[in-house]
Amino acid sequence: MKVLIATDGSKYGKWATEWVARMPLADKPEVTLLHVTDVEALRAPFMFQPVVIGNEPFIQEEIKRIEARAKTTMAEAKAQMAALKLKGKLVSARGAAGPTVLDAAPKRDGLVVIGSRGLDALDRLMLGSVSTQVTLHAPCSVLIVKEEPRPLSRILFAADGSKASEKALRFLLTKIQPEAREGLEPIDVVVMHAMPFLKYPEVKEAGARLVEQCANKLIKAGYVVDEVVQLGKPADEILKVASKKKVDLIVTGAKGMGAVARFLLGSVSTKVVQHSHCSVLVVR
Repeated sequence: MKVLIATDGSKYGKWATEWVARMPLADKPEVTLLHVTDVEALRAPFMFQPVVIGNEPFIQEEIKRIEARAKTTMAEAKAQMAALKLKGKLVSARGAAGPTVLDAAPKRDGLVVIGSRGLDALDRLMLGSVSTQVTLHAPCSVLIVKEEPRPLSRILFAADGSKASEKALRFLLTKIQPEAREGLEPIDVVVMHAMPFLKYPEVKEAGARLVEQCANKLIKAGYVVDEVVQLGKPADEILKVASKKKVDLIVTGAKGMGAVARFLLGSVSTKVVQHSHCSVLVVR
């Protein structure tokens, strides 16, 4: 599987690289580590107003500092990949960070791994958060790294019966190695389905059947499974269960990432990405 790691030299970018090295992927990843130098981000529109036109020398000084930092980041990334025994290529690019990462993203069956930096409240309010852009627009699956990597022992899989959810399940069945590795127990998957408060028992029964069907496939593949059916707002319930079960990773389909759903508040996967304390894999 082709994997693009986007790094900016921050701890989140370094964690992203470590996640790729430690994830129990079924196939050895073909890694491209990308660092983007985005000097134009310094030139906000107000910088061109006459009253502050004298700021140009300071901007040039900051550009030099950013370029020097880029060289340091690439050297550190090369050393980190060697230490983690990750094979692949390192690419340094110039341009707008979000679009550059998207242009370099693998198609369909690939994976982009990026730190969650930029998903805090301020950056969500301001357009341009790189990780948000990539999550919403990437042509492939995206892993948003929020924590320092640790052995992947418990995953929450959010099932809703959609095609996007089926793709997420297929990722777990074909891209992740569930069997014990390095003396660890098989990965435990919390399969959950959340539905709104409705008075019809048939709805809850359908949700339980969906969870059971997914669970059976995961058990057959070698996972240990815990089945959960919740009543409530899906995103809120996913976050509650993830916290209660202390999962290492949430896996969800990209349903709700279209333009209309992004305009309307309430996209389940978007809310989970924004508010989860653990890393999130959005599958396409």
